Amino acid sequence: MSENPARRPKGLGKRAWLTTQFVRRILRTLAWSNFVRVTVIGRELVPETGPVIVASNHISMLDAVFLWGALRRRAVAIAMAELWSWPVVGWLVRRLGQIPVVRRDSESGQDAMAQAEQILRHGGVLIIYPEGRLVAPCENEPYKPGVAKLALATGVPIIPVGTTGTDRVLPMRRLRGDGPAFDRRQQVTVHFGTPIDPADFDDPDKLLDHLRQRIEDLRA
Repeated sequence: MSENPARRPKGLGKRAWLTTQFVRRILRTLAWSNFVRVTVIGRELVPETGPVIVASNHISMLDAVFLWGALRRRAVAIAMAELWSWPVVGWLVRRLGQIPVVRRDSESGQDAMAQAEQILRHGGVLIIYPEGRLVAPCENEPYKPGVAKLALATGVPIIPVGTTGTDRVLPMRRLRGDGPAFDRRQQVTVHFGTPIDPADFDDPDKLLDHLRQRIEDLRA
């Protein structure tokens, strides 16, 4: 895919890269010290260069931290707009050039997809959660079509990712019950799968179905 001559997105700039390096160094130190128990599988399947979409299930607010930390390339994520108003987190997502989206707002969704396409046009890594929200183990949320449409429009491969354990480290408040709000003893696994070539599909729904199955297999 040829690079778009438009201005380079903030998330792919030098400031974002320096911040990425700094924060990832902290995350790796925590992992090496066993502050949190995390295993990363298949990281080498993410191409070292060129545009790629990384699509994962979404079971905890910590998913993005572990997935973003597991990558070895700078990456821009589509994330809920509420994060931009949080202390510290809001500063970080702005500095990293992440993409906000207001849930259930079609105009915001279209703008987020346009920004996401620019990330890919400039050879970047885009992180997206096709379910569009946190999903509890007992729930089944349909995948939003944006990831499939984006892949088909750009020809960019999708790396499926199955994340497990984050929902036990930091459970959703409504599912926590009497358990701890944060339990660092739990094992987290981030499992990258082989790339999905959108050229193998002629329909967004078929691509979505395949992506969902691949992610579920990686969680098994």
